Amino acid sequence: MSKRTIVIDAMGGDYAPQAPVEGALLCLEKYPDLSIVLTGKEDAINKILSGKTYDKERLTIVNTTEVVENEEKSPVQAIRTKKDSSLVVGLRMVKDKKADGMISAGNTGSVMAGATFLVGRIKGVFRPALSVELPTGKNPTLVLDLGANMDCKPQYLVQFAQMASIYYHKLHGIENPTVALLNVGVEPTKGNQLAKEAYQALSECKTINFKGNAEAREIFEGNYNIVVTDGFAGNVMLKTTEGVASYIFTSLKKEIKSSFAAKLGALLMLKSLKKMKNSLDPRRVGGSALLGINGAVIKAHGNSRQDSFVSAMDQCLTFINNQVIGDISDALEKEETNE
Repeated sequence: MSKRTIVIDAMGGDYAPQAPVEGALLCLEKYPDLSIVLTGKEDAINKILSGKTYDKERLTIVNTTEVVENEEKSPVQAIRTKKDSSLVVGLRMVKDKKADGMISAGNTGSVMAGATFLVGRIKGVFRPALSVELPTGKNPTLVLDLGANMDCKPQYLVQFAQMASIYYHKLHGIENPTVALLNVGVEPTKGNQLAKEAYQALSECKTINFKGNAEAREIFEGNYNIVVTDGFAGNVMLKTTEGVASYIFTSLKKEIKSSFAAKLGALLMLKSLKKMKNSLDPRRVGGSALLGINGAVIKAHGNSRQDSFVSAMDQCLTFINNQVIGDISDALEKEETNE
């Protein structure tokens, strides 16, 4: 792996600064050529680092005086007013090419707004999108948008599919990955006005492998590599999925404790149960890659623990090393030329 410098927002997330800082140390252990910059309140960061052994030449701190909170009423306003926040300072480092990428578990709206306004969009991109890979019985399914764009136009969904097709190919080596549109039914006439118009636009796009509509329950069957939707429906789908997964394991734990036979059975299945739990844990996915941004920005899950930042780092470095931004830019430029 080439030497990379990645910024981690030490003040972003439910468990900041503890989780981001300890996660950074784990990342340094895994990647010997990696350098990390922690942006945030230096005193708080140093308190966590005190007594720990690490390569001080590969881990540096940029002191900031402000924090973009999870409860910000206006993400855009927070980015504009809190110019010395850990998030804004980190994103400016990516913009100024002082860092190859950034990871933040902070407020989703602020991360998206900051990435859009400070780092900027790839030329030709209408709207950036939040994407995440969900586990299936086959290849994972990449779903987008997950909340960056609550109101979409059909052409946005087409471009989401184009960007996602390039990204998915880079991640998994699958040529011409399949694309589906999230809808309430599989028939072309199903859905609201956006879904109907998007179906037609996706069908006419020659640069993607569009297979039609997909109901939400089909996502985990792995029949489609990519599923596109507007940010409102995508966010509801993702939060529902997380809630169902949590309910399943809470209920399962309760039943296991209900009898000796259940405990014995669970003991015999312990390895399989742990594997299943890990596959459904949103914190282990790493985060959401912001497709369409002219820089590698990964939005880690808000309740990320230290190991989640290692997964996010894996995703960030894969994004960078596979030159996803360059390929998306080339594809959009080629399409513009052909029009």
